[in-house]
Amino acid sequence: MSQDELRSTVERVGDRFNLGEYEIDAYLTVLEQGQLTASEIADRTDIPQPRVYDTVRSLSDRGLVELRESRPMKVVAIDPEEAFENVQSSLEQMIDELGSRYTAPARDTEAVSLVKSRSTILRYLEEVIDAAEYELALSLTPDLLTRFEEELKVAVAAGVSVDLIVTPASEAPEPDEFDYLEVATTARARRGITTPVVAVADGNYSIYATQDALRDDQDRYGVIFNRSALGFLVSGFFGTVLWTTAEQTLGENGRGRPYPRRYASIRRCVKDVIDEGGEFYATIEGRDVAVGGSRVVQGFVTDVSFEVSEEVASLTLETEDEELTIGGRVAALEDIEAHEIRIGRHKPPSLED
Repeated sequence: MSQDELRSTVERVGDRFNLGEYEIDAYLTVLEQGQLTASEIADRTDIPQPRVYDTVRSLSDRGLVELRESRPMKVVAIDPEEAFENVQSSLEQMIDELGSRYTAPARDTEAVSLVKSRSTILRYLEEVIDAAEYELALSLTPDLLTRFEEELKVAVAAGVSVDLIVTPASEAPEPDEFDYLEVATTARARRGITTPVVAVADGNYSIYATQDALRDDQDRYGVIFNRSALGFLVSGFFGTVLWTTAEQTLGENGRGRPYPRRYASIRRCVKDVIDEGGEFYATIEGRDVAVGGSRVVQGFVTDVSFEVSEEVASLTLETEDEELTIGGRVAALEDIEAHEIRIGRHKPPSLED
């Protein structure tokens, strides 16, 4: 297919699908009834009576309905298989041709990306969920929870620890109507519609978007953080601002996951250590707070610090040479800023665990 032919095909397919709100409402109503007059369409939809005739003629021009010029005029549904037959074949051919011209963009080249399309935000949300190997933090609306339910089930079944906030709480499914433990390790509900949509995979790859970005409003944007040096901002915001103020528990998995475990969030790590009790060993990949530079330390966990508010968490590690305090991202009071934490029961986990 030549460039001009491809352009013509794209335009033709685009014209067929470029339906406005009134056209969509009218088309679906006629399909359900089979045949209606213009007045009947106005009665069954929110389309103003003066706009009905222009709307159905637009549908007729696209070959989606048939107009019978009787008195009154009748709008007759056309079998969708017939109406879209040519478009379907054109669409398949167009996708093949576009695919042959497609060059996959390089990923992770930008530390931060701003996106302003609902479909793009949803695509990145799915990417972040799929990217999680061991830890996932999520703030979703009930609609998004339903949309990504299957992806979350796969993540939980693969052993990913999932902290889920559903917001607004007033619209969250009740626990007796929705099995939260299939999609999350711990699920909470947070009041209000101002809570943003957030997803953080392994404390690294993350997205932040307003709820308005996923509705048909003007304030529409999402921010993608592709590198851990900035992604921790979203993770920290989730852990200290959102999670600590999500007061209603929807579900919590009391079944312990096997060790060794990996953590990006020290809050989640310390909470598990306290809840499960016993002796623990740790391997920490991070940065020396005093002098900078990467550092890996291993040892026995001798103490933990955890405030009820969940805003402060740290652990103390006894290595072969010294005793070190371990904090989370941008730690200042502790010796080591932890980027990735591995916890084991009988010995410090290796970096491959």
